[in-house]
Amino acid sequence: MRAMILAAGKGERMGELTRHTSKALLKVQGRYLIEYSLMSLVRAGFTEIVINVCHFAQQIKDALGHGERYGVSIQYSDEMEALESGGGIFKALPLLGDNPFLVLSCDVICHYSLKQLPTNMDHLAHLVLVNNPDFHPRGDFCLKDNKIYLGTENTLTFGNIGVYHPKLFSDCKPDKFRLGDLLKKAIAAEQVTGEHYTGVWYNVGKPEQLNQANAYLKIPF
Repeated sequence: MRAMILAAGKGERMGELTRHTSKALLKVQGRYLIEYSLMSLVRAGFTEIVINVCHFAQQIKDALGHGERYGVSIQYSDEMEALESGGGIFKALPLLGDNPFLVLSCDVICHYSLKQLPTNMDHLAHLVLVNNPDFHPRGDFCLKDNKIYLGTENTLTFGNIGVYHPKLFSDCKPDKFRLGDLLKKAIAAEQVTGEHYTGVWYNVGKPEQLNQANAYLKIPF
């Protein structure tokens, strides 16, 4: 199974920290933020990785190269303008192949073992959900018997870890769109499974979250 890391965003909520630097290349305990996603993939045995890039794209390419020092092959999906999560994945589909693939965000650090994700699916997506963090108390989706459904009670937050079948994008066209909108349609059609992960999970979206990760993160590798 191939994997993709989303790294095309501006990181505007980081303020001055991303004025001249890609958010993916901010440092957490001496490592690039994106390296936490990358090394999680390496530990799980992934060897073919796609990274979408837009803002400060060359910085990311110069920092990571083609993956030789990590023991993987990295290909880049260049975006002239950031296409958001859904549009970015859709553009990268030719690099991801015809089988289900894994997608991570470059700004999430967690100890979840990617080895346990399904590699064969008879549905459109499988999502990893986490407990609702303080900054997102309403959550995103509900989970029962490994099926994800839409609701407002006992919600959980999408942890930005998911396996997707290319068929999820079969009705899409090249454009800017959010993955969440696509997932809601698939969930309504009962085509999405999921699981609840309760371990270490950091979403590094703002300076205070970056500071928290630097202060308290227990490095998983």
